Amino acid sequence: MKEMTSHCALCNVAVAERACKITPGKGPASCPTQQHDDLKENAFASYQNEELCEFARQSSIQEAEGYTNRDKSYAELKPVKPRILEIIEFAHKMNYQHLGLAFCIGLRNEAKAVEQLLLQHGFKVSSVICKIGNIDKNEIGLDDSEKIVINSSEAMCNPVLQARVLNDEKTDLNVVIGLCVGHDSIFFKESVAPCTVFAVKDRLLGHNPLAAIYTLDSYYRSLKK
Repeated sequence: MKEMTSHCALCNVAVAERACKITPGKGPASCPTQQHDDLKENAFASYQNEELCEFARQSSIQEAEGYTNRDKSYAELKPVKPRILEIIEFAHKMNYQHLGLAFCIGLRNEAKAVEQLLLQHGFKVSSVICKIGNIDKNEIGLDDSEKIVINSSEAMCNPVLQARVLNDEKTDLNVVIGLCVGHDSIFFKESVAPCTVFAVKDRLLGHNPLAAIYTLDSYYRSLKK
């Protein structure tokens, strides 16, 4: 039997008719909602864990509270909250007291504003910059020619240490601000506390990576080669 691969992003079934939205619903042959009954059961069983269930429940409540006109039709919903407010509200819902910030040195001003805001909302905050530890990139095998500024002394980003400092300081929830591609992955893997992303890095597009997708048929058409 040929192994199925999920392609939800390429699904051509109308949203209102999809198996992931309604019962009975429609889906392509590769639809994971229709093809993975065993995984569905196992995954749902995981929510019997009280802590995970509460996290999921509060996440869904936060999602709904991001809209007004909820007593009207779906077409009349209006978003009412920026992401930073949702993070603050969710952390309060979960009774988190101590938040961690893992941020890029290039977004230090933004991280400062976020930390000050979180402190004003009553949280204890630990923040760790990407260059923490001050280890030269040569120590992980980079040649001087592979540094941002060639033939310079250049501290590596250190997401392992960022995560372990926050682990040591026992944060309840870690907020990521602009860590590099790859470095963010390492941080997520090493963090003991659950993580959420406030901002992602896109050096070219002012940290708005979707701009390239929105203009994929015009200014960024070259990406499709």
